[in-house]
Amino acid sequence: MNSIRTLTRRTALVPATVAAAFVLAACGGDGDGGTAHEGPHGSASASADAGQEAHNAQDVAFAQGMIPHHRQALEMARLAAGRSASAEVEDLAARIEKAQDPEISTMTGWLKAWGEEVPQATEPMPGMDDHSAHSGMPGMMDGQDMAELEKASGKVFDTMFLTMMVEHHEGAVEMAATETAKGRYAPAKALADDIATAQNAEITEMNKLLGRG
Repeated sequence: MNSIRTLTRRTALVPATVAAAFVLAACGGDGDGGTAHEGPHGSASASADAGQEAHNAQDVAFAQGMIPHHRQALEMARLAAGRSASAEVEDLAARIEKAQDPEISTMTGWLKAWGEEVPQATEPMPGMDDHSAHSGMPGMMDGQDMAELEKASGKVFDTMFLTMMVEHHEGAVEMAATETAKGRYAPAKALADDIATAQNAEITEMNKLLGRG
């Protein structure tokens, strides 16, 4: 998959896509849709279970990579409430936050139980923090991307958000596929399957909102 790596190329898409971006007003669905990755993974016993069941280096890499990947998705999603002109985009952003925040807690619990390092959360506001440490992960935005999204509003924001989040989700699906193929810890492999299923569905939804589907 080829990532769109510069904001110049992303923003060039805006004029062409804004007019068609929100033709399908019902695409966002209801507030409960598209969250298939919610499930039993966030139970209070997750850490204890992780300490007893076998895992491998891929499971550790999956959790250590997906935590900052999810955190960036949350940064993007939390910008929508004050900037979006679309109820569908705001609904999607809320569902992303609702699903991915608990998953971060679950994966953090696994890493602690395994005695592995938990990626540190970034404190600055979106667009001000340094994403360079994770720039090699599929779908991750860099600091300039985040700064441009933070500055945008209205339909321009919506088109940028959807375009960037499609790329971000595609990266998460790629990471999940690696975990499914090479991981050992059953709950991590199950979470990877859930992420792939839910985020593929959201990619389809976002492409429709962009007029691509």
